[in-house]
Amino acid sequence: MEMTRQIREDCAAVEAWLDKLLPPGEPLCQEVVQAMRYSLLGGGKRVRAILALEFCRLCGAEPERAMPFACAVEMVHAYSLIHDDLPCMDDDDLRRGKPSCHIAFGEATALLAGDALLTSAFETAASPWAQSLLGSQICCRGIHLLSRCAGNQGMVGGQIIDLASEGHRVSWQVLEQNYKRKTGALLQAAAGLGCLAGGATQAQEQAAADFALNLGLAFQIVDDILDEVGDPALLGKPVGSDVQQHKSTYVTLFGLQAAREQAAQLAQRAKEQLAAFPGDRSFLEQLTDDLLVRQS
Repeated sequence: MEMTRQIREDCAAVEAWLDKLLPPGEPLCQEVVQAMRYSLLGGGKRVRAILALEFCRLCGAEPERAMPFACAVEMVHAYSLIHDDLPCMDDDDLRRGKPSCHIAFGEATALLAGDALLTSAFETAASPWAQSLLGSQICCRGIHLLSRCAGNQGMVGGQIIDLASEGHRVSWQVLEQNYKRKTGALLQAAAGLGCLAGGATQAQEQAAADFALNLGLAFQIVDDILDEVGDPALLGKPVGSDVQQHKSTYVTLFGLQAAREQAAQLAQRAKEQLAAFPGDRSFLEQLTDDLLVRQS
């Protein structure tokens, strides 16, 4: 119950700031801003923002210090989902139970909305608000971390591997690199940003990165499982798209049971990394367990 309350409070605080940071906009640019708000404020679990806030709290600092970083990482995540759904990428018509951004606003506007969210993320992380909370040096380090995890060494690199893997069977080594970059990297950014805001030691920053990497792999394997046996009503999108697109997944390579076992092992490894933090680790431990058994 305590964890549910904390998640609700974290999500509400993030939503309020995102709404404030992205006002409706001037008439001439209103359509692209509406598309940005449609995707950014369209629900979701806010896992990345929660990680930033909670790692900051775990370091002994007030989580509000990490709020600019939490908002920035959610903007990057929203941009990635818009682009991921485009016809030139995964060509998905549904996202979270409603039309994808390019279906609702057109492909060109969706593309620009994604671009604008990405740049808004760095505007937020470098804003006077962020600098007043964290100082310019921490903001600069945060922007560097987020840039690296979102770019060709991280999320974008994972998407390239994903596209190149369509239509043929790939090895687990290739698939693991895809998962580490496409999913794990942005989770690493979120955890690392929370540590920066909270004043973590170098050893704690590394532990947080290892936690997020294992969590990201587990998270993506659970996605593979849900695409095979999930409930479309809960997922908000059709299942079976990986098979239709001839994508290799952990399930197609090793089967459902092995996928469930591997996800559980990765989640356990993630939780073990939290021992580097002396504070109350129960929230992040429970969050890891809950993500393992999620249905959406």
